[in-house]
Amino acid sequence: MRSFQKHLSEFESRGVHLAAISVDSSEVSARQCRKMGYTFTFLSDHDRDVIRRYDVLHRGAGPKGEDIARPAEFYIDAGGMVRWVNLTENIAVRARPEEALRAIDASE
Repeated sequence: MRSFQKHLSEFESRGVHLAAISVDSSEVSARQCRKMGYTFTFLSDHDRDVIRRYDVLHRGAGPKGEDIARPAEFYIDAGGMVRWVNLTENIAVRARPEEALRAIDASE
């Protein structure tokens, strides 16, 4: 996420708004944002409704065996259509911002 923060102006110049969604509470996410210096939106999906809707629920993978979200990045256009998805099972493997920006540019 740090790399996305570093490239935030490039997303914004394309009219793209970054948002992270987590099972963490709003309070936990806010603390993490302050600690890490993130300025984009963090949303709490404690009930995992959105996580289920986008089929990224990772059953039993969290602390104490709780359900969490799979690592994933999505580009959803202004009309709500999913234009690009990056899914992984490994929390350490994420899309690079350059990859996301290329996908955004290609969908225009």
